Amino acid sequence: MITHAHNRFRLPSSAARRFRLPFSAWHLLLAPLALLFAVPLIWLTLSSVMTDAEINRFPPTLWPSGIHLDGYRFVLSNAKFPTWFVNSLIVSGTAVVSNLVFGTLGGYAFARMRFRGSRTMLVMMLATLVVPFQLTMIPTFIVMKWLGLIDTLGALIVPALVTPFAVFLMRQFFLSLPRELEEAAWIDGCSTLRVLWQIVLPLSRPALSTVAVLTFLTTWNDLTWPLIALNHDSTYTLQLGMTTFHGQHQTHWSAVMAGNVITVAPVLLAFLGAQKAFIQSVAGSGLKG
Repeated sequence: MITHAHNRFRLPSSAARRFRLPFSAWHLLLAPLALLFAVPLIWLTLSSVMTDAEINRFPPTLWPSGIHLDGYRFVLSNAKFPTWFVNSLIVSGTAVVSNLVFGTLGGYAFARMRFRGSRTMLVMMLATLVVPFQLTMIPTFIVMKWLGLIDTLGALIVPALVTPFAVFLMRQFFLSLPRELEEAAWIDGCSTLRVLWQIVLPLSRPALSTVAVLTFLTTWNDLTWPLIALNHDSTYTLQLGMTTFHGQHQTHWSAVMAGNVITVAPVLLAFLGAQKAFIQSVAGSGLKG
């Protein structure tokens, strides 16, 4: 009797499937939050195609009357913007490649090789992550001056050739990989570097993508160290150049907004391109010791 009553009031399977959401319920909360965080970027993009009169109007104009590219033309023709862009690409690209190479080698050594003092070296390396940049910028400046790199792109590249975070992240990812694959290759006579190149690295693409993205974001957005190490505008990076450009053209807001859009675009594209690999790396490596 009770069973028949329960079956009578239970929804059919087709009706239950009809009420099931086609996406996770968390999206109902995350989508508005994502839109809220995207509002400044949307406003920046819309302002870059407005005229100065529309930007300065009160109450503010929420939608441009048309697509005006005067700000982009002014930035690309009347400023050293292309030079700053190329300088940032050189510094960021070199830092990404060097961190991938040295971070992989150092991380694999700490993960798979046991040598005297390895644990102590790892702890000392990680301890540098808690040292604020304000304590190291003067010694770094003295070293760069001694090397004759001040006011050159080398002063930005050399300190960023390898970071402790890149080594640590690669080490954590290598620890999550099964050793059986490498041991089988060692039995077949493969050297350590060959095992790393042919077996380990193809499995490490999520971690490599994460290191590349984070290194690119850090070096591309860096302003403090270029402000200290560079003096002439021909060696400025994009962030430093845009700071001086903003000070010189405060009334030309469309040009300022256009320059900021071009500055943000490579960072946004880099993150969107490696977003899936970034999530896989964080989920796969974790914080295993």
